[in-house]
Amino acid sequence: QVQLVESGGGSVQAGGSLRLSCEASRLSYSYFCMGWFRQAPGKEREGVAVVEDDGSPRYADFVKGRFTISRDGAKNRIWLQLNNVKPEDTALYYCAAKEGGFGYLRVEDWKFWGQGTQVTVSS
Repeated sequence: QVQLVESGGGSVQAGGSLRLSCEASRLSYSYFCMGWFRQAPGKEREGVAVVEDDGSPRYADFVKGRFTISRDGAKNRIWLQLNNVKPEDTALYYCAAKEGGFGYLRVEDWKFWGQGTQVTVSS
């Protein structure tokens, strides 16, 4: 069974930075994507950034220029660098994975999910 384990969340002041990490195990597909999603209290889960099988990143408009997704050479670990964070970035951040070479920011496309790591940004 695929497992995704996130780490690196915490509390930070607005304008600060955080780095989230996700390690995948038992992802045995020839092609797969990994990504980050988030869910704030009272809101629906939304896509933040994904990295496709060939390494191409895709970002939500609200994080472009502030967040960066990266992946290791073995393709089983990804990171999300959060810079210049804002209070509205406060959410539970989830790591996700899916089979296939292409990954979009639609929540319903993703099959495997981690438990989430909390990011809290204070003003």
